[in-house]
Amino acid sequence: MAKSKFEQSLADGAHQKLQSLIGTWNGITKTWFEKDVLADESPAEAKITSILGNRFISIDYQGSLEGKAFEGKMIVGFDIPYQRFTTSWVDSFHMGTQIMLSSGEAIANGFSVFGEYGSPEYGEQLWGWRTSLEIIGENEIILTAYNVSPEGEEAKATETIYRRK
Repeated sequence: MAKSKFEQSLADGAHQKLQSLIGTWNGITKTWFEKDVLADESPAEAKITSILGNRFISIDYQGSLEGKAFEGKMIVGFDIPYQRFTTSWVDSFHMGTQIMLSSGEAIANGFSVFGEYGSPEYGEQLWGWRTSLEIIGENEIILTAYNVSPEGEEAKATETIYRRK
């Protein structure tokens, strides 16, 4: 009997790549509020687990920014029918009470997804947020996020280099 598309993806595709990230990771997060002006550098920890029968991974992380603790969660999946990575993201610093949904393409060693955020308090224009996860090797990943202005100008916002614990 032939394998389903999901079983095949778990064996040697996008889902296998996501499952390879399961574990506990430590790293350093750099944060920029202004383009090319480093505002903070602090330790971070992430635990990546498999959820819902290996369909998704959950990245639960914690760290601090300018001495204040924060935590977050990103659920990552691969949408087989549309051949796209998808994420939902919440945290106690950047997102407030919003959930950002993002989707995007595979890149050479991981994926890059794009979502939008904003608030009616600050005008109708939405800002973009591009997140990339690059797998450097079995024990190192880089999670980078870029703020994208309504005009399309991109600036690095955060970068965490994680190493498997």
